[in-house]
Amino acid sequence: MTMEIDFSIKKMGDARYPSPLANVNFVGDNKKILYNIDYSSAVTRDERTEANLTVMELAGPRERLYYDPRKVTAGIVSCGGLCPGINNVIRALFMQLNYQYGVPTVLGFRYGYRGICKNCSPGPITLTVDDVEPIHNRGGSILGSSRGGADVTELVDGLEHYGVNMLFTIGGDGTIRGSMEVESEINRRGLAIAIVNIPKTIDNDIPFISKSFGFQTAFSEAVESIRCAHNEAKGAPNGIGIVKLMGRNSGFIAAHATLAQEDVNYLLVPEADFDLDGPNGLLAVLEKRLERSHHALIVVAEGAGQKYFEGGETRLDGSGNVLLDDIGLYLKDRIKAHFKELKIETNVKYIDPSYIIRSVPAIPEDAIYCGILAEHAVHAAMSGRTRMVIGRWNARFVHIPMDIVQTGRKQIDQCGGLWQSVLLSTGQPALKN
Repeated sequence: MTMEIDFSIKKMGDARYPSPLANVNFVGDNKKILYNIDYSSAVTRDERTEANLTVMELAGPRERLYYDPRKVTAGIVSCGGLCPGINNVIRALFMQLNYQYGVPTVLGFRYGYRGICKNCSPGPITLTVDDVEPIHNRGGSILGSSRGGADVTELVDGLEHYGVNMLFTIGGDGTIRGSMEVESEINRRGLAIAIVNIPKTIDNDIPFISKSFGFQTAFSEAVESIRCAHNEAKGAPNGIGIVKLMGRNSGFIAAHATLAQEDVNYLLVPEADFDLDGPNGLLAVLEKRLERSHHALIVVAEGAGQKYFEGGETRLDGSGNVLLDDIGLYLKDRIKAHFKELKIETNVKYIDPSYIIRSVPAIPEDAIYCGILAEHAVHAAMSGRTRMVIGRWNARFVHIPMDIVQTGRKQIDQCGGLWQSVLLSTGQPALKN
């Protein structure tokens, strides 16, 4: 599948202006990295021509620019749910645009795509140094955020109205799809507006992105909830702790938090189906666990076990995502009812730290990562690249076409090393009959 993907990046046109950056190592347009660095894969095909390779364009400052920085108006918008590090990205975008390139005007559009429309209220903020100077110490987003958007023609009307030459979108799958629609309308009108995305998905589920910003902070914060749930479980007869973490389609946060705090006995993720009833189901396995150890700790990703809600009404959020039913509360109720029927005393404690995790400031490693992503996004836009995402692959920062979201979401490979490490850490059996 990967060999069929076109990683080429769309450009606005010829780069005519010299970069104002000094004392930097400029990156040539021909600088690329291999998508697959596996040696055995490389030696099985002819590597003498680029046509036989799958490559990604290397990110970094270009010596020639498409835009004259002195005449640029840049826009920044954050969309979707909150995530640690959004303010770090906004700050770094502004600082790079303002100090390094001398861009005179940077607009911050509020509350997602709807804030770009020219008659929206509140209107955009003209960002200043004073606005962004302290925001890296705060969680959330100074621009606010929202799901869904506005009519794409109204969005582009707004970009024209405010004189925006480049728009930086901060968001995940839905935001990127929206950016693609905006770019298509810009292209249809023949406008010179670049669209560059900094991928924001706390679930770390965007394909061909090794790590999205905020992810490390999220699972690091989740560890404390797991630790507390473990203490609660051990502090009562037949104590059972349940921690529900984020992860609509992918269980990366839950898996990494489980590995970081090795007290978890059972991890439930969307990628691995499980049964509650039957001889090998979770309830029967829990019975044996309590007989043996008198406590248990379960971590469940929010998208796991949705089969238990089939047949109900399908509801969508503003981004078009299916609203999930609460698997954490469902597990709590089923477990309590099961052991009550068996006349076995249990003490079930349920913790859902999701909104706390989403809103905390970024930890240092994430903060650094946010800044570098933003810097590369500015370099890319200035050079006239558009319809692209900044990502990290094979330890290098690269340009990736937005169209990669059409290949689906990144998920845990149940035969891969991450899941095998989880099974080793938890010791859990396959919870299937």
